[in-house]
Amino acid sequence: MSGLTVYRAHGSGPGDVADGLLTMLAVAVVCLLAAGYGRGVQELWARRGRGRVVAGRRVTAFGAGLVVVLAADQGPVHRLAESSYAGHMAQHMLLLLVAGPLLAAGAAGLPLTLATPRPLRRLLARVRAAAPVRRLRRPAEYALLAAAAQTLAVWVWHLPGPYVAAVDRPVLHAAEHLSLVAAAWLLWAPVLGPARHRTPAPVSLLLLVGTMLPASALGAVLTFAPEPVYPARVLGPDPLADQQLAGLLMWAPMDLVVLVAALAVFLGWLLRLDRERPARLVPAGPGRPAVPTASDAATEGMVR
Repeated sequence: MSGLTVYRAHGSGPGDVADGLLTMLAVAVVCLLAAGYGRGVQELWARRGRGRVVAGRRVTAFGAGLVVVLAADQGPVHRLAESSYAGHMAQHMLLLLVAGPLLAAGAAGLPLTLATPRPLRRLLARVRAAAPVRRLRRPAEYALLAAAAQTLAVWVWHLPGPYVAAVDRPVLHAAEHLSLVAAAWLLWAPVLGPARHRTPAPVSLLLLVGTMLPASALGAVLTFAPEPVYPARVLGPDPLADQQLAGLLMWAPMDLVVLVAALAVFLGWLLRLDRERPARLVPAGPGRPAVPTASDAATEGMVR
């Protein structure tokens, strides 16, 4: 039995009650999000037609993201996280690399806004129109904000002090998971969200790679550390092996998912450039005159 399991097995107490209350609260929040999103999508489809504005695949992605959030906090994944640090890291990777991107792909901003009461909707509109918020929504500023949020969430919660505190206190544990999901949602929204809200491809590439590197560095530190950096009671039966496996679980999946996404963004960018900027000069062939380019026409005009 692992050190973490022994610690949890000390007996029922206030921590178990807090865990139960937080679990019910998490389920309630997920249900509210699902209900609000569904109501907003229904209103949009009633106005514009089924599948318009928010496509069916985005609705499926958002629902799958909510299911992943619940699955990461309950059932086998939760029990695995209770027994080892590697299990806890797998739980975090589910939130960062699966739940966050799926929720971002759901394009939930407009549906959730439509589901809110009118006074709150007007307040949100005023907040969005405020000068500081408009600045933060610019591609460069938003990329810096998203990268900083993801990096801080990953690094802070995996430092020994905050991590042990989250293990000991259910409220901090819930705050940890909430911040990880929120940071991932914020990061992937300009990459997987609606086309009108996406950042330019070069900014998206820098955003993805810039957030991957600090996480990879943290994974490498955990993998190659000569001794455990966490107390033995929050690690598995073999503390060093458990920590090394956790480092690999952070390092390899993060790099793989981000590199695949960055490659997809890059290829999509090249295809858009190819469509928007066709060949300016068609090679001349038998019976087909060459098409002059814009620079040739300008040069001819200057000569004349």
